[in-house]
Amino acid sequence: MRRLVAPTASTAAAIGVDGGRRRVLKLMAASAALAGSGCGQPPPEKIRPYVNMPEGMAPGDPVFYASTLLRHGCGMGVLVETESGRPIKIEGNPAHPASLGAADAQSQAAILTLWDPERSRTVMRGGQPSTWTTLLDSLATQMGQEAAARGRGLRLLSGPVSSPTLLAQIGEILARFPEARWHVHDPAGCDAANHAARQLFGGPVQPLYRLEHAHTVLSLDAELFGPSADGLRNAHDFMNARRGEPRARMYALESTPGLCGAVADTRIALSPAGMEAVLDMIASQLGVSDAMAEQRPGPQAAWVSRLCTQLSAAHGASAVIPGHSLSPRAHLLAWRINTRLGNLGRTIHPIAQRLPPAPLADGTHDAAPAPEGLGALVQAMHDGDVQTLLMLDVNPVYDSPGALDFARGLSRVACSIHMGLYRDETAHASSWHIPMAHELEAWSDARSFDGTASLVQPVIAPLYGGRSAHEVLDMLAHMRTRSAHELVRAQWRNTWNMNDAEEFERRWEEALRRGVIEEAQVHRLVPIDEKALKARLPEGPGPEPQLIAVFANDHNIVSCNQANNAWLQELPRPYTKITWDNAALIGPATAGRHGLRNGDVVSLSSADKPDGLLAPVWVVPGQAEGVITLPLGYGRRQGGSVAQGRGFDAHALQDVRNGMSLRSAAVQLRSTGQRYAFAVTQHEMGLAGREPVRSVSLHARDGTDAADAAPPSLYPPRQYDGPAWGMTVDLDACIGCNACAIACQAENNIPSVGPEEVARGREMHWMRIDVYHDDSGGRAQFQPMACQHCENAPCEIVCPVGATMHDSEGLNVQVYNRCVGTRFCSNNCPYKVRRFNFFDYADHDPSAAARANPDVTVRQRGVMEKCTYCVQRISHARIEAQKQGRPLRDGDVVTACEATCPTQAIVFGDTADPHSRVSRAKASARNYTVLAELNTRPRTSYLARIHDKEAGLGEDDG
Repeated sequence: MRRLVAPTASTAAAIGVDGGRRRVLKLMAASAALAGSGCGQPPPEKIRPYVNMPEGMAPGDPVFYASTLLRHGCGMGVLVETESGRPIKIEGNPAHPASLGAADAQSQAAILTLWDPERSRTVMRGGQPSTWTTLLDSLATQMGQEAAARGRGLRLLSGPVSSPTLLAQIGEILARFPEARWHVHDPAGCDAANHAARQLFGGPVQPLYRLEHAHTVLSLDAELFGPSADGLRNAHDFMNARRGEPRARMYALESTPGLCGAVADTRIALSPAGMEAVLDMIASQLGVSDAMAEQRPGPQAAWVSRLCTQLSAAHGASAVIPGHSLSPRAHLLAWRINTRLGNLGRTIHPIAQRLPPAPLADGTHDAAPAPEGLGALVQAMHDGDVQTLLMLDVNPVYDSPGALDFARGLSRVACSIHMGLYRDETAHASSWHIPMAHELEAWSDARSFDGTASLVQPVIAPLYGGRSAHEVLDMLAHMRTRSAHELVRAQWRNTWNMNDAEEFERRWEEALRRGVIEEAQVHRLVPIDEKALKARLPEGPGPEPQLIAVFANDHNIVSCNQANNAWLQELPRPYTKITWDNAALIGPATAGRHGLRNGDVVSLSSADKPDGLLAPVWVVPGQAEGVITLPLGYGRRQGGSVAQGRGFDAHALQDVRNGMSLRSAAVQLRSTGQRYAFAVTQHEMGLAGREPVRSVSLHARDGTDAADAAPPSLYPPRQYDGPAWGMTVDLDACIGCNACAIACQAENNIPSVGPEEVARGREMHWMRIDVYHDDSGGRAQFQPMACQHCENAPCEIVCPVGATMHDSEGLNVQVYNRCVGTRFCSNNCPYKVRRFNFFDYADHDPSAAARANPDVTVRQRGVMEKCTYCVQRISHARIEAQKQGRPLRDGDVVTACEATCPTQAIVFGDTADPHSRVSRAKASARNYTVLAELNTRPRTSYLARIHDKEAGLGEDDG
């Protein structure tokens, strides 16, 4: 979302604000759009509140709707909070298996994309505005020609699809045009994994992990806990297994530090070829057929042998999980190893990616066949075989591998139609562009990673006139424009095989309320092909190049879909704390060998890209030597002012082989002598002789400090007649995913400030996730840090106007209308968790006012801000308890950060209640407070990380 501030030279450059008439016109356009659509205008169809929400809506009380967001085509169940018809906050749906009540950063940031005034608004023909009617007339002529040719020149390009309704529609189109083809493009997916699965299972299969049953997990560059369709569930399940008996263990082999490596009992940095060599050694020791038999001498063989012992001891309760950077051969090896270890059907379930859709009510048809890849489409375009191309919410002109040269092929297509949220690179290169409705504006359906179906329920009418993909496909198949609501209902009426209208309505409304569709379980497990399992493996990797580039999904924006989202751009990356940019990540030894330091700009070239790619480097402790990691999703040329001109486009170096997008490439590096300044939020990651983060042994019985023994103090003792709020953060469960930071931002109307202000140390996040490295510089540990709500608060005694003070429930509150901006409190805070808004950072665009939480003040320039323990949620819970004539119960108050945490690392409650969850957590032997020697007596304490010495492999270089 663009930040509209006073257009000084510095702030305009930082936040991307236009001056003069352009800014006025954009404001007028946004105002007109909101006035035309109406902030609170509901969809014309009947929608239903969440199952626990009362029917009546009192003014000021939020209403929650269960809906679904898409992640790589799969459904992620969410609850959307609305105030007077305005969607303002997204949380996880406890009834949905993909979220279980949690929500990752990308799901929560979707609310900002929904209200983004830079979204596409107008049908475009070439570079000129057009109308929907003109498009329909043109397509009617085009499709008539395609019908005469049996669809020989018709192609459909989409991302991954799990929607039963959309699959049924694609099947209808392919039935009507028998020679047409459907292609799928997923820049964030893993072609190597898909290739291996097709070879072993005969079709599109994905692994469903059940980590709650796992005792030993080996991750090889796998982002199990990252922003994916199953990331939240994996994190939840593994942490539950880790809390159990026996304690689950994780071993991580990584080329770049990831979230798995942060929680692993042992983490080892290796190149992708090194990881494949380890898989060969494991397979050989386990007796897997056709594995490379030679054993590599040295320390690797010793710890691989110990690892094999651990895996074998956990027969049927282990998991070997390869990631995107590994080759198809490595994925085949992993499947063979998991089969030998008895993991299939226990911790790993191979399931079909798509279920055959039921026909729509108006006729029968065959199920949509398996789609082809992007390479086949590009070849057909270059050969002149594509006359009509419909692209649904994809941007291949930008995010396809540079070796494909998709843009040149697209120029040979007579009629190309692009549908998307933004007028991006592909939209500019297409004949037509159609504005797409956001997921929270249109009806649809989707299946989650495990096959559970749910409805996509709109919570507001389309703000900018977007259309649903269902409407466009219905028009292609039947030359009519039925609503998406009608199409989805028809699909499920036929799926449920219901003729009774009343029974259908009852079941439909129940699905809307719960957010999950109860249906007969379809058997999705796919048996492995034993013959393919024993087939000869391809040749192993050749000599490892001196320098290899690994193409990785950015942890925040993933690919390019959310690049225009300022919340995700300004959210610090977990390990580097870089904002608003990507960087070429490089290890210390490799950097030293080339004489590089943070911010040096290098030229990266390959055999297929000799002209090179300019990229600034960032030295990362724990990075595998000889490996340069290039995050994708940056270097945008179109798609919004937040996205454009930030970072470099790593797709240009990507190559394609045998129809697969490669995730690694041998490169050459040359220093250019240029420098680049990053906007970074944390500059010191060493412990400096202190213990902000601590660890204890697995069988520790003693506390980590004497936190309960209060030393003498000049502060007067405080007595609380009611609740005394406090919080604990379990560092053994924190995975550093940043979900809590975005939850805090969305809940508390925290503005984004832009890269220039971040570079000056003026970021406004109330909660930050610090990362610390051990003395070797390798192993990392995350620590969420916000206002500690100290009993003996150093900030309170220095405020000359009493703007920061203690309340009757132990909160350190901030009275904004008293604050005069002396910043004495910030200088006196040892935790550095107070934020001062040097400028009017608040977004005054009409869309920002519509999405703001009305329970939280939007702060003006010149006041101090900080965490409030979500005091508005405390007040709401207290009012609800008073309405019911009862006292507050433990669990009534759930802060935004606690609600969204997938691993339940954060616990909030009344410390005066000895039976509350937070009191029980604070009674743990692992409980400690940061900087306890200062006697500030923080109300937020931490549970030390558990170090399982028995789980070590003997070579943990972090």
